[in-house]
Amino acid sequence: MTLQPQAGAGAVYRLLDLISQICVVIAGTGLVTLIVIFGWLVWGRYVMNDTPTWVEQLALLLVVWITFLGAAAGVWGRSHLAVDFLRDAFPRPVAIVMTWLAMFGVLAFSLCLGWQGAILASNTWPRTVPMLGVSEGLRAVPMAICGALSAVFTLYQMYQTAKGRG
Repeated sequence: MTLQPQAGAGAVYRLLDLISQICVVIAGTGLVTLIVIFGWLVWGRYVMNDTPTWVEQLALLLVVWITFLGAAAGVWGRSHLAVDFLRDAFPRPVAIVMTWLAMFGVLAFSLCLGWQGAILASNTWPRTVPMLGVSEGLRAVPMAICGALSAVFTLYQMYQTAKGRG
């Protein structure tokens, strides 16, 4: 059940879709950067015989951003892991209940993810990532962003479903 823009899609839909697209662009840029820095790692290690030590830490930081921003976009596009065939096998009244239970589950998980991500970012902010010199909290910030965005995306989807457009 992917949300389809209605004729004359509202400003809220367009804004949320834009935010989702920005998440995908950032995650995609991170993925390309990841590929480039691993190319540099291989070049440095095997050709220059001088391994760049910062690559591993930057790769770990990028993977977190790529994963969480991609997950938030997946919630918006409803391309996240779902077992639709199971829900669709049930009679319509049961399928509707299952749809709502799934949305409430995603919402609860998203809120917990956002809340705990914010706490983790706050608690780790004073520490520094070795070899990068940036805050350790940057590893938890995407978790908080993903939780917040996923919650907003899910609330919008719940609203659309309640109006019969979901």
